[in-house]
Amino acid sequence: MAKQKILEKEIGSFDFQSGGEASSKLKNLLRKLGVDSDIVRQTAIVTYELEMNVVIHSEGGRIKAAVSENELEIDVIDDGPGIADLDKAFTPGFSTASEEIREMGFGAGMGLVNAKRYADKINVESSKKGTHVNVIIKLG
Repeated sequence: MAKQKILEKEIGSFDFQSGGEASSKLKNLLRKLGVDSDIVRQTAIVTYELEMNVVIHSEGGRIKAAVSENELEIDVIDDGPGIADLDKAFTPGFSTASEEIREMGFGAGMGLVNAKRYADKINVESSKKGTHVNVIIKLG
């Protein structure tokens, strides 16, 4: 089975009303495809964490997901300002979120940490123009 795109959604900056919609939609699509519930759960965690990072830290972006027989590939691409220190961004508890975001219950510094924990493979490329996170989750 060739890779088939199953999701593409825009993510708005500071759009907390819609934040989480892409991860929920992907979770439901995977259930309909008969994907194992543990894999659906880990996918939902990865996708939600990355989606909320776009909402909180960027000027907006998009999420895309494609599935093949053996794996799910998720791409999260945002528009600026980039991640200044990738090593720190993968440190549990490190956050650049504002006090206002933290008061809303976000910005605990676990987004990339959790994404890495539940992904089989993660690659992050970042510059001042934006960030691209590519995640692979094995389906077998």
